[in-house]
Amino acid sequence: MDAQFPCPVCGDALAVRQSKKRKPYVVCDPCGVQMFVRGADGIAKFDNQVKRHITGGSFDQLAEMQRRYLKKCPRCGKRFWISPELLNTSWFNGKFVGYDCPDEGCDGVVKEG
Repeated sequence: MDAQFPCPVCGDALAVRQSKKRKPYVVCDPCGVQMFVRGADGIAKFDNQVKRHITGGSFDQLAEMQRRYLKKCPRCGKRFWISPELLNTSWFNGKFVGYDCPDEGCDGVVKEG
């Protein structure tokens, strides 16, 4: 199996390539992301991440992160990453309600549970 690494933007599996100087890099054409790894420490850490992917680690971690933090508005369908400013709490008792859709004009709330 060719070495792969997840795109830091979209999460797609990217083939790990080598530069002319034999340093690893990845390119995600749809996102326009190019990630070049330089320096001995960085290359060693990157190689460890690629090895973790081969055993299922990095994509499993990304999937878990998306499950927890990437939400979809029930009203407009927009997908967004949660952030503290999107927290929605009850005006009555201050308890957590969900996350507000970040789209201006959309009053959708993603509820947990």
